[in-house]
Amino acid sequence: MLLMPGVREDTRHRILDSARRIVASKGYAAVGINEVLGDAKVPKGSFYHFFESKDAFGRAMLDDYFVEYLAEMDAFLAEPGLTTAQRLMNYWASWYDNQSFNDCQGKCLAVKLGAEVADLSEPMRLSLEAGTGEIINRLESAITAGVGDGSVTVVNDPRATAQMLYDMWMGASVMAKIRRDRVHFDTSLTATRQLLHIA
Repeated sequence: MLLMPGVREDTRHRILDSARRIVASKGYAAVGINEVLGDAKVPKGSFYHFFESKDAFGRAMLDDYFVEYLAEMDAFLAEPGLTTAQRLMNYWASWYDNQSFNDCQGKCLAVKLGAEVADLSEPMRLSLEAGTGEIINRLESAITAGVGDGSVTVVNDPRATAQMLYDMWMGASVMAKIRRDRVHFDTSLTATRQLLHIA
């Protein structure tokens, strides 16, 4: 089956969108390819026209997720008229709002799949490593900028602080799922303000 490039890319995008939403709800191992294709309204049997393997599909799903996530993060961290501290806290507030413990609708794949696929799929682990690394890079840059404009003060160097904050928020997201509440997000918001010395 030959598809025009535009049609092919649109179909591939529909598959990845469906996969992200379903996998965010059920996890990776529990989702079959046919379920994703059915949701995307793509004929069964056409999967390998778009992805050479399930691992390649999983990595493409994560890569696609991180492209979108990082673009949204960049928008938060470049919002005009705000101090760097305000931009950072708006980013964390967005995390707080989007990381629902009931249904993240594809907005929290790194949280959902981090532990699940790291031991199952090396390509997916590498995608997670690269994507989360880019998030930490952006946090480091923003913290450095905040130190420069005086809106942020850190005891540790910006890289260590960025890593600490990301690890803390990832942990809070997992605990929110376990406890079915937002206590750890509230704690993380308070701790973030303290670490960055934001009033």
